Amino acid sequence: MRDAKATSPRGLSLGDVVGALGGGLLRLAVDAPGPEVDDITLAEPGAGVFGQTGDLLLGVGIESPEAGIELVEAARRVGSGGVVVRRSLARRRDVRGAANRLGVPLVELADHASWAHVVWLLRGILDRAATGTAAGSDGPVHDDLFALADACAALVEAPVTIEDTQSRVLAYSSRQDVADPVRLSTIVGRKVPDATLTSLRGRGVFRRLARSSDPFFVPADSELRPRLVIPVRAADEWLGSIWAVVDEPPPAETIRSLTQTASVVALHLLRLRSQADLSRRVAADRLRDLLSGNVAEAEVWLPPPPWRVVVLAGEPDLDPESQLLAWESASRRLRWRRPLLALLDDVVVGLVRDGGPDENQDSRAVPGTWDWVRAAIDELIETRPSVRASAGSAVRHLPQLARSRQEALEVHRLALAGRLRGSAVPVEEAWAEVTCERAVSGIRNARSAGPVTNLHAHDEEHGTAYAATLAAWLDHPGDPRTAARSVHVHPNTLRYRMQKLPEIVDLDLTDPVTRLATRLELRALGH
Repeated sequence: MRDAKATSPRGLSLGDVVGALGGGLLRLAVDAPGPEVDDITLAEPGAGVFGQTGDLLLGVGIESPEAGIELVEAARRVGSGGVVVRRSLARRRDVRGAANRLGVPLVELADHASWAHVVWLLRGILDRAATGTAAGSDGPVHDDLFALADACAALVEAPVTIEDTQSRVLAYSSRQDVADPVRLSTIVGRKVPDATLTSLRGRGVFRRLARSSDPFFVPADSELRPRLVIPVRAADEWLGSIWAVVDEPPPAETIRSLTQTASVVALHLLRLRSQADLSRRVAADRLRDLLSGNVAEAEVWLPPPPWRVVVLAGEPDLDPESQLLAWESASRRLRWRRPLLALLDDVVVGLVRDGGPDENQDSRAVPGTWDWVRAAIDELIETRPSVRASAGSAVRHLPQLARSRQEALEVHRLALAGRLRGSAVPVEEAWAEVTCERAVSGIRNARSAGPVTNLHAHDEEHGTAYAATLAAWLDHPGDPRTAARSVHVHPNTLRYRMQKLPEIVDLDLTDPVTRLATRLELRALGH
């Protein structure tokens, strides 16, 4: 048994831990409230070892339902952050029922996954969280991938790349002696060229990668030299692939060695993904706390001021979490490597700088600035016409972020209502509409009897349109023709209605305050 914890390391929610490893390995079977997870313990029922409060209790060797229920009961006694057992056991009704009854979070592990691999991955996640480096560099994992690429190259005596499921290059071997133009373009651009992807997709290469773990040979095609492809998988999940430029299939023994290496690559890809996911979750949590008013120590991780809060909208068919992921993906594709984005009340919000670090630099080219966001929206709107960005004012002090956030939300609501022009609008360009909406909102919430309310009631009772006519007259002072066109009547009709108006309500339209109040109340009534 471990000694009692001498310190209180930074913990993670069980959802963050499971999410960092992805559904291919771990999945939450029973979601119950529990303490944050800050360590792991291998359960030893025979020795009475079940860890301490906040430990993630791993049921290695727990196979029967009776043993599973006993483990859940022990986890309840010590206050575990959760229990992990094999999927087949976690899905037993009696085990799941015990976890639900006792309020113990239950996590299922894929039946074919290695406990040793899971322990290694979990340890990496929790260690990074405890030391506060969750958002830091993943250089060591990348270094290992480059070493593995070199090891594979030595096995086949040919150049090798390691790629993810999006055909992005994660590592490549130092050997270049038989590289073709496609390989060189892939390494330089860190992604397989689009024309090559189209060719490979048409030949069914990616379909085969997604469905099978068996290595296969891809014959030459145009500028693409022949390649051996080894899928990289963890349990049932496809994580990436290893590509070796070879003229013919290597011997079976070499392919077996490459397949064994692929299992090691899978571990590194899982860890790389878990670090990236954890970094994203930590960044989102920090931003959410900051924009909710918790400004403590925020200057340590924020870029220099001034800042703006932005609301990003679009993709109406996606749920909020998927919208956040879509914006994060788009931001990274457009070179904002660590976007400051989060969900607040089911709305995607971000924090950007107002201007670049150098006054002489075009801030549109600096990822993470407001000008860059506007340029990004212009690019995205070509294929996603519903995207838009709304920004609050630029601020220099952390407590002012609450104001910038409120302004961004106000601009966002006006944009959704179709009352603003443009797809990327800051509050400075929408100040008139924002000001009117603030006043109108107050009127809606505290409407009182008066001449405008009486005029509206008269229209509803008699089927007339005096309120709409008055609004048009106020909107186009001294221009009865334009006012009449806006309500689709003849100018004489508009003049007649305005002459009849004093017979219905008492309004001194020569008074500027009365005119202002009248127009605001008419807008509150929908005119």
